[in-house]
Amino acid sequence: MQPSLRASLIIVCTGIASLVAEASAQTPEQFYAGKTIDFIIGYPPGGSNDTLGRLLARHLGRHIPGKPTIVPKNQPGAGSFLAVNTIFNVSPKDGTVIGIGAPTIALDEKLGTQGVRFKTAELNWIGRLDSLVNIVFMWKTSPVKTFADAQKFQSSLSATGVGSTASIYPTVMNNVFETKFKLIMGYKGSSEAMLAVERGEVEGHSTSWAALKVAHPDWLGDRNVSILVQFALKRHADLPDIPTAVDLARNDEERAILRAIMNATEVGTAFFTTPGVPADRLTALRRAVDAALRDPELLADAHKINVGISLMAGEELQTLVAEVSKLPPALLDKVRAAYTTPRTN
Repeated sequence: MQPSLRASLIIVCTGIASLVAEASAQTPEQFYAGKTIDFIIGYPPGGSNDTLGRLLARHLGRHIPGKPTIVPKNQPGAGSFLAVNTIFNVSPKDGTVIGIGAPTIALDEKLGTQGVRFKTAELNWIGRLDSLVNIVFMWKTSPVKTFADAQKFQSSLSATGVGSTASIYPTVMNNVFETKFKLIMGYKGSSEAMLAVERGEVEGHSTSWAALKVAHPDWLGDRNVSILVQFALKRHADLPDIPTAVDLARNDEERAILRAIMNATEVGTAFFTTPGVPADRLTALRRAVDAALRDPELLADAHKINVGISLMAGEELQTLVAEVSKLPPALLDKVRAAYTTPRTN
């Protein structure tokens, strides 16, 4: 190598090393001052995840040291896998990217679901806004009015991607309880999927309880829909008479399978950043989420859109996500069969 080229490389490498050292020596406040944080929402605009992600994004910046600007960006695709894969593999690992994806991604990784290119426990989890209870609802014109009806008659549900709970939970019901849900895939998010129900393209949809009550409270008031089941470990306070999937279990084996899958409801509407974020910045982000979710302005904002807040700190959330890896192999095989095996109706 020519001496002049070698000297140039040394200068460049020294400069890069100096920049890295300077960044690592900064306090979180110094680092975030004047910065922009990309808030990646793995879903299209208009659905519950978009609504809740933007709710936090509106209030989070003022609680982070240095008060960076928060910019929400939708990156839908593959039931949020596109966004999670990008954050894990491509995004800068410096605390300038926050994401929200499906609450089931830890189980998807454990089961080897197609399209997973991330390690959930290596993401840095920064906090949960609320648990996430999903439901199946049917339009008033459908002959399916109860869960027992769904075991007798085929009914069509609008769905999005394979990694979405909109398709996962009905598939589990088909495999465990022999319901006859037929998934019509390809809708671009919950808003479009619910519009398909209203238009008569399908008979029903599986989505979060929050999405339904925020987007269409009139449907509930006018009794345009019947709710068949809720996907949760315990019944939501709003839905005391609707059985959970766990309630419907007919034996201990089914109960264990369903509890393992429904643990995702406790992960809920959760936020994470990339692997490799410096510890002091990670702590700053976690405490900022805690503060934002207790902020009277955010709580008033949430009340206006009929959204509940049930904070879980990032450290506790990190532990909960890691627990999925502890599923016994025999139970994991049964969960895989329920979760991923299609059933012909």
